[in-house]
Amino acid sequence: MSYIWDVATKVLFGAGKLQELHNETLPGKKALVVISNGKSTKLNGSLAALEKELSLAGVEFALFDKISANPLEPIVQDGVEFGRANGVDFVIALGGGSVIDSAKAIAAMIPQQGGRVWDYMATGTSEHRPFNAVPLPTVAITTSAGTGSEVDGGSVITSPITHEKAAFFGPCPVLAIVDPTLMLTVPPKFTAYQGFDALFHSTEGFISKYCNEMAELVEREAIRRVARSLPTAVADGQNLEARTDMAFANTLSGYSMEVGTCTSEHSIEHALSGEHQELPHGAGLIMISLAYYRHFIEVGACPERFVEMAQLMGKGDASKPEEFLAALADLQKSCGVDGLKMSDYGIKPEELPGMAKLARNALGPLFDCDPVPLSNDDVVKILTESYR
Repeated sequence: MSYIWDVATKVLFGAGKLQELHNETLPGKKALVVISNGKSTKLNGSLAALEKELSLAGVEFALFDKISANPLEPIVQDGVEFGRANGVDFVIALGGGSVIDSAKAIAAMIPQQGGRVWDYMATGTSEHRPFNAVPLPTVAITTSAGTGSEVDGGSVITSPITHEKAAFFGPCPVLAIVDPTLMLTVPPKFTAYQGFDALFHSTEGFISKYCNEMAELVEREAIRRVARSLPTAVADGQNLEARTDMAFANTLSGYSMEVGTCTSEHSIEHALSGEHQELPHGAGLIMISLAYYRHFIEVGACPERFVEMAQLMGKGDASKPEEFLAALADLQKSCGVDGLKMSDYGIKPEELPGMAKLARNALGPLFDCDPVPLSNDDVVKILTESYR
């Protein structure tokens, strides 16, 4: 038995927890509030609720509202410059995984001397510079159940020049609010995309060769809850019980990434959405998932793990690894995402060999976590089998 648990984030979990923010000792007096470039936080009242909490806490703020899905490095750099210009001393993310990822990187970069965000990336064609100043603290308020980004230190940022969707690492948020009432208005298809992202963080972690006892604990429960509650959350977004289950699975999958690892499934998808910015990350994962896991089952990798995941997903009498594929296909069908096509997002078959190389260039370390080695030819085969 061997693991390291170093998750420093204080988490307020449950319905209505955003209204308790003003009772917390916040890590500064002027915040940079980071939100998406869409309208959801303004229309659903979550931004107004946050503004009220900050007023009660006596905290000033400046608003940065330019973050897109699959965040681009120049926009994240704009956030850094905006935060510096406004003299903020901490950062608050209000949004989904892209917003929280961006906010963590912005907070880390504001105090750094020299260079820009891409120079400090941990993977990809970056200088991989170390920090030369202590990052600002981050508070993460998640409005979606997908990435678990509120309790981990990683961020994923895309270069519009090289199309690398690479990793940036800094401190975990000091405080996270996981309030499922903030997720009630997420549209069905995005509920599904985000829910499968949470699922795959844990299924990847469960088959990773670096899986450990603590990672297993959170991954098992995340897999079980997603399989149990995602179809209901998709069909009835106002079902608070299902939303709460999914919010918990989301945070557990964030813990999975801190105490364990993802595998190359995420690297491969990042190549797809790095080249095609409009492809939602979760949708890309769904598209490749059956072929990806089928490959490892066919080469005989960790069969007992796949059997157990099938059991966790509702096939209690499962005895063969292939039953995991059946459970996964059933879940995709019940959530209405079994018909997703790469071609609908402009992806062409002739791009696939380049995608395999881009996946390894941008996020190569995750390939080292696979239960057995995956070659570029294997990746092309997975993508080709997934293509529609």
